[in-house]
Amino acid sequence: MSFLQLLWYAVIGLLFIIFLVLDGADFGVGMATRFLASNYTERKLLLRTIGPHWDGNEVFLVTAGGAMFASLPGWYASLFSGFYLLLFFVLIALIFRGVSFEFSDAALTEKGKHGWLWVNFISCLFIPFLLGMLFTDMIQPLPIDAGGNIFVSFYNVVNPLSILGGLCITAVSLYQGLNYIALRTEGLIRYHASRLADNLYWIAYPVEVLIVIALYFQTNFYERHLVATLVFLVLIVAVTVWGQIAAATDKEIQAIIASSSLFALIVMLIFTGLFPYVLIANNPAHSLLIKEVSSSPYTLVIMTIVLVILLPIMLAYFIWSYVSQWHRISLEKFKKDLDNGETY
Repeated sequence: MSFLQLLWYAVIGLLFIIFLVLDGADFGVGMATRFLASNYTERKLLLRTIGPHWDGNEVFLVTAGGAMFASLPGWYASLFSGFYLLLFFVLIALIFRGVSFEFSDAALTEKGKHGWLWVNFISCLFIPFLLGMLFTDMIQPLPIDAGGNIFVSFYNVVNPLSILGGLCITAVSLYQGLNYIALRTEGLIRYHASRLADNLYWIAYPVEVLIVIALYFQTNFYERHLVATLVFLVLIVAVTVWGQIAAATDKEIQAIIASSSLFALIVMLIFTGLFPYVLIANNPAHSLLIKEVSSSPYTLVIMTIVLVILLPIMLAYFIWSYVSQWHRISLEKFKKDLDNGETY
């Protein structure tokens, strides 16, 4: 395996981490519109906290898919063809979430406005759940033939580990969203966001225990990467405790760093557990190695040059966009903005 093949495997993992950290907050805010807000105005206030960012954050999901297609096309072809139905549902949910922001403002009736906010909530609930299922489906042995084609059954998609994975990514997204709301708002909403995050962290511990058990029975992580797997699992539990303590003591910056770190550790666990493969087959001879599914060395060199130029620009823009828009929003000020005709 060459250095560039290893580099692009890591870059794809990094792009997924950035996407989950940024858009995970957006999903969590969308879910919080039903758990935290009690009326239409409060729900629109929560959505305003992500208004300048949510569409841009989706860029990293597209970039991760594009990087996989260009650098490790064999992985892309097998994964996207084998799980096309799951990815199709993710795409539909992303579309409905996107239009719900505008349509909730443009609807002519109160029923329509509330209906589109329900669409936003349901989409934000299902997207991380389906992505969590996908991430945990691809670390389990799959029915792959000699040509790299995947013929999944219902159980390959819906099984105990994939359901736990979906719950895990959904829960961490909710924590991320609540911590983000606590950072961006003032008053009672800020207080309730921290309290709700603190209380919901108790859900994480039994899910993490069940994932530890499911990884043993449904993957070969413990056989091939015992030390690394145990280290990441211990870190995940430790960071969960840190996040709960930070939320309980209103240390908002620490709380969002902790929930962001959870996303990073989960992706690192998955990518480390798969290495040096990208997909594990029921028949070990058909498992897909990184070196077997990668593009040519020339393509990887060109892509690396593009990465070195464009990735810092992208990251600088996103950092600037968050810094320039960073201010706390109060319910009173938001109501005045609505009276003046401003939207999220």
